[in-house]
Amino acid sequence: MVLLQPNTSSPHGSPTPLLCLRPSDAESSEEITDIASNPIHHLSPLPLTLSFTNLTYTIKEPKTKVLLNDISGEAHNGEILAVLGPSGSGKSTLIDALAYRKKKGSLKGIINLNGKRLDSNLHKVISSYVMQNDLLFPMLTIEETLTFAAELKLPPNLSKSEKQKRVQDLIDKLDLRNAFQTMIGDESHRGISGGERRRVSIGIEIIQDPILLFLDEPITGLDSTSAFTVVKVIQRISKTGSIVIMSIHQPSFRVLGLLNQLMFLSNGEIVYNGYAGNLSSYLSDFGYSVPVDQNPSEAALDLICDLNQTIPNGIKAMVEFNRTWQRQNIVKRAVSEKAIISSIPRKKLVFGAFANPFWMEILVLLKRSFLNSSRLPELLITRFGITLLTATIFASLCWQLDISPQGNTERIRFLGFAVTTVFYLSAEGWGSSLQERNIIMRETSTNSYRKSSYLISHGFSWIPSLLLLSIAFSTITFCGVGLDGGFKGFLFYFGIIFGSFWTGNSFVTLMIELVPQVFLGFTTIVASLSCFLFFCGLYISRDRIPSYWIWFHYLSIKKYPYQALMQNQYGDVLQSKCFVRAIQAFDNNNLVVDLARGELKEEILKSISLTLGKNLTGSTCITTGADILKDRGITDLSKWQSFWITIGWGFFFRLLCYLALLRGNNYRRK
Repeated sequence: MVLLQPNTSSPHGSPTPLLCLRPSDAESSEEITDIASNPIHHLSPLPLTLSFTNLTYTIKEPKTKVLLNDISGEAHNGEILAVLGPSGSGKSTLIDALAYRKKKGSLKGIINLNGKRLDSNLHKVISSYVMQNDLLFPMLTIEETLTFAAELKLPPNLSKSEKQKRVQDLIDKLDLRNAFQTMIGDESHRGISGGERRRVSIGIEIIQDPILLFLDEPITGLDSTSAFTVVKVIQRISKTGSIVIMSIHQPSFRVLGLLNQLMFLSNGEIVYNGYAGNLSSYLSDFGYSVPVDQNPSEAALDLICDLNQTIPNGIKAMVEFNRTWQRQNIVKRAVSEKAIISSIPRKKLVFGAFANPFWMEILVLLKRSFLNSSRLPELLITRFGITLLTATIFASLCWQLDISPQGNTERIRFLGFAVTTVFYLSAEGWGSSLQERNIIMRETSTNSYRKSSYLISHGFSWIPSLLLLSIAFSTITFCGVGLDGGFKGFLFYFGIIFGSFWTGNSFVTLMIELVPQVFLGFTTIVASLSCFLFFCGLYISRDRIPSYWIWFHYLSIKKYPYQALMQNQYGDVLQSKCFVRAIQAFDNNNLVVDLARGELKEEILKSISLTLGKNLTGSTCITTGADILKDRGITDLSKWQSFWITIGWGFFFRLLCYLALLRGNNYRRK
């Protein structure tokens, strides 16, 4: 049943749908599915139950292994379900399975919300997942990090003041008020503590007040005080009406007191599933007495390890005992659930698949990217310095090349290596982009924003720095080498250098998505760029490339900017310009003796004239710009065609990156 009533939290008091879910209501289970298609619902704090039945997860590589075996249980809003067990017991696998982060076909079983099958689209809308690793932008403060999360995850009909109020309330709820203006930090920049980082990661995922909250070992690596603080925050979240499920390795006495339900796993099977306060009595009924001064969870873990190592089929006996014990204690458990549900204080907001329109996501992502980058000036300074140094070396080495056969050879080599250098300079941002990629994967997997919004904003965010690098490189090399073409020629040269930076950056972005490992990815990029150089036409002209390799020549992303620069230098108005005269044909020719004597060259030219029947003098032009282009096999495309193909490669790589992102995040079970 969906009722319309004034929304008291809205400044305008406008009617919004009030969604009341009742487990006993046959209608209510159907209404749950409306959440994914409607923009906003207010969910009343009535009992919500996430139940899972007969979950089985099997992997087949390198050999078949069952990681989850017939797992059944349930979790309720207002309480914490903690999954425990030794290493390799299946804790994280179960969390990922319940969070729909396992591939279709590998996971068997049923997951219901209030008795209704929970499909993946609805799951994306009402759930959040906190990874074990804290993936945060290092140069943003806690307040800025949560503010950007609010702008991305909260709908635009909430005013800026309402979003800020939610951020400030969340800072207090996370116990981060004393450090809310401190930067996150990383290995190179001092920032907040590990416990504070973990709480910020949790805060990002609960800013939109999810119904389901999954956490993968949220206190691993933290000291006891930080761990207690984090779990205390998680408890507060559960009391707002969320169903909280988390994996945990070994809770302390204080942490154990904050947990409601415990589920112990061993070899993918349940050996205990019940309330934390009943664990000692369960172990006692099983025949294992827990010492007064020992943590019951530690005692349970010790017992599980002993059964695995010393008693054949010992775990099987504990699994069967748990099933019998659960049936005997079901009445006591139901009473406890009712008491917890009655303490939930308020309604929850549920939003649609994406909270904000496409263009707003792009603006927020751009703002965040520029803010984070502005606090890392050393990266831009380093890139600019390397580009400046490289351009200066090239210009000084090829300073004011003359019009001669040797000068032409050196000019052609310079144009090829200029393009190559630009592509290699584009790979310099590999490390920072790889770190950002992990954050983007986390955020897009939870529908914080569209993947297309990220790729568009990512492209725009790079344009200012690429323009700066292109201006520096183009100005120094064009003037230093003494290239032809005048001001128009310089503008085209600058355009090609920028296009090469753009395409190189796009290629690196694609490689980060396809090969996200640091060393393997960087090696792949370097090897690919080297192959592109070899086939671009610089070393072997197009006409001399074997037919079975000609396809790679056209796939070389360096072919097109190289050809464009060659045509800019030797084509158009310059194609009739003379670059080699007859008297220069003897330069660097080892067959001619004593070429320093000009009269000897003239005599040889007269002899050649008589033989060919043509009048050749020292000033006769024998090689024009058009001849050089024809000799290099650069006749298939115009310079503007090469220019637009260069730019097009950049967009094509980003399209491929988008498709790879779709595939990479397609790990939710359908």
